[in-house]
Amino acid sequence: MEDFKILEIKTSVFADNSIQAGKLREELKDKKVLLLNLMSSPGAGKTTTLTRTINALKDRLTIGVMEADIDSDVDARTILKTGAKTIQLHTGGMCHLDAEMTRQGLEGLDTDGLDLVILENVGNLVCPAEFDTGAVKNVMILSVPEGDDKPLKYPLMFSICDVILINKMDVMPYFDFDMEKCKANIRLRNPNAIVIPISAQKNEGIKEWTDWLENAVNSWCE
Repeated sequence: MEDFKILEIKTSVFADNSIQAGKLREELKDKKVLLLNLMSSPGAGKTTTLTRTINALKDRLTIGVMEADIDSDVDARTILKTGAKTIQLHTGGMCHLDAEMTRQGLEGLDTDGLDLVILENVGNLVCPAEFDTGAVKNVMILSVPEGDDKPLKYPLMFSICDVILINKMDVMPYFDFDMEKCKANIRLRNPNAIVIPISAQKNEGIKEWTDWLENAVNSWCE
């Protein structure tokens, strides 16, 4: 019987993507542009949080946004109203972006003159966590209605994030959500993650979050 080659496709794909992501970060560093990868489940409040973020920072930072969705341009139209430079990315059915797709988005957006680019990734707690987009910082939003056990169920997502925004704090009295238990679960996955409770709808907690983000941009662009 002839020998045949076995190719570990997933490993190969991830390794190649990691190389491309590293190159993209180097290019962004040279251009002094910070790329932020914003992730969450559908309905966790990414677009509302993003709108609050842009409005808080647009007088101090020049911001661009890449809206990634399987289809539609609803979120891009919403973000465009903030005055931020915006592009809609359609993934063609894919539930994530990889480094090459992100590069294409950045080229379409044109990062000249920008300080910060925010990628609003496809709403999903699994696939986006597996692929390095080339982002300098990863941030996720966990909403109160999703429950305090999500860090246990989706370990990779929580382990790769620099900041975890716990959104919809205004509805916490109506849900069985234990903040201290949630923080403990996050620490199990990622002891270095910064946890910031917010209510994007009520515009509460946004300053702490945007202060962190502005400092991150300034440090990256030095």
